[in-house]
Amino acid sequence: MNPAFTRTGAILIAIVLGALLPQAHVFIWLVRWLIMGQLFLVFLQTRMSRSSLRRSHFILLGVNIAMGFFAWQLGKWVGGKDVALAAFFGGITPTASAAPVIMSFLHGQVEYVVASFVLTNVVIAVLMPVLLPLVLGRPTPEAFAQVSGSVGLVVFAPMIAAQLLRLVWPGVTVWPPRLRNVSFGAWVMMMFLVTANASDFIRHQSDVAHHQVLQIAALTAFVSVLNFALGWFIGGKEFHREASQSLGQKNTVFTVYLALMYASPLVALGPTFYVIWHNIWNSWQLYRVDYRGPAAPALSAQRSD
Repeated sequence: MNPAFTRTGAILIAIVLGALLPQAHVFIWLVRWLIMGQLFLVFLQTRMSRSSLRRSHFILLGVNIAMGFFAWQLGKWVGGKDVALAAFFGGITPTASAAPVIMSFLHGQVEYVVASFVLTNVVIAVLMPVLLPLVLGRPTPEAFAQVSGSVGLVVFAPMIAAQLLRLVWPGVTVWPPRLRNVSFGAWVMMMFLVTANASDFIRHQSDVAHHQVLQIAALTAFVSVLNFALGWFIGGKEFHREASQSLGQKNTVFTVYLALMYASPLVALGPTFYVIWHNIWNSWQLYRVDYRGPAAPALSAQRSD
C-alpha cells in the first residue's frame, strides 16, 4: 500500500475516533507537549545558512501572512466571527515540519523547503503576539504578553534546546530519522485529541450550527487549493514544486494549539480540516511519483541537516 495513503488514512481514522469519543477531551493538555516534542525533533536536523534563502522565500512569507487576513475577511463574509477565525488560523499557518520530508519523496530540493520552514515558522511566531489580538478583537497588552509567552514556550524553547544539544552532542542529529514514526504517531494522537475536544464542545454548545462546521471545511479547502496554486506560481520554473509545498503544506499543530488557547475548539477545526486537505493532495502527489517513477535524479537527496 502507498505510504501516503496509509498516513492519510491514519489521520482520518484519528479524526473519526475523536468525533466518536468526546470523552478524550480531558487529555487535551497533552497537545502542547506533543507539539514541542515534534518541533524539537525538527530543529535537531534543521540547519540553514543565509545562502539557503532566495527572493521567493520572502514572497512566500508575505503571501503566507496575507493569506491569513484574506481568509479571515472571507470567513467574516461567509459565516461570521468563528468561521472567520477558523479560516484565519488555516491561512496564517506557516510551513509544515513534514514538508521537507514530502519534498524528498517528490525528488525536489529539500534545502529550499527547509529554508521556508525556518523562515515562516520563526517570523510568524514572532508576529503572532501582534496579529492574534487584532483578529480576536482584544488588542490589549495582556493579550500580547499571553500570546508571546505561549509562542515562546511552544516554538522557541524547543528550537533553543535543540541547538544547544547539537552543540554539545553533534551525533544527536541521527535521532529524527530514527524517530520519524514516533513523530507521526504523536501527530495522529494530537489530531485525535483536538477532534475529541471539538466534538465535546459542539455536543455541549447548542448554539453551534452544523452549517458552521461545513463552512469551515469548505473555506479551508479553498484556502488549501489557493496556497498550493500560488506557491507553484511564486516558485517559477526552478522551484515551482518546492514553493507550492512550502505554502500549501502547513504546520497546523502550531495554530491548532493557539486556536484552542485563545478561541474555541470550533475555531480549531479550521487548521484541523486543513490537515485533511493538504494530506489528500500529498497522497495524490506521492501516488503519481510512485506510479510514474522519478523524472530526474533526486537532487533532493541533500540532507536537511
